[in-house]
Amino acid sequence: MSEKKDKKIDSDVEKNKTEAMLSYFWVISLYFYLTKKKSKFVQFHAKQGIILFLLSFATIVPIFGQLFALVLTLVSIVAMIKAYSGEWYKIPFVYDLSKSIKF
Repeated sequence: MSEKKDKKIDSDVEKNKTEAMLSYFWVISLYFYLTKKKSKFVQFHAKQGIILFLLSFATIVPIFGQLFALVLTLVSIVAMIKAYSGEWYKIPFVYDLSKSIKF
């Protein structure tokens, strides 16, 4: 049974890599979170994308905001590459926050 479940997960990952990658484009993460409910892989990445989107509002703070925006952008790029590679990459701090998303 575990092997059957693994094949289903692998199929989900392979089928939804692009959507998972695009989930790190700020507002698009919310769209994929709401429309791809059956894909655990997309849900995983979309939740982290939502947290990164919410954190981006902190970039309005002068000086600190620009540095923070750069960090968020770099983190998003790394996460996009990992998602497209089929990895369940847990972004430190962001992943913990993303587990609380339930709507």
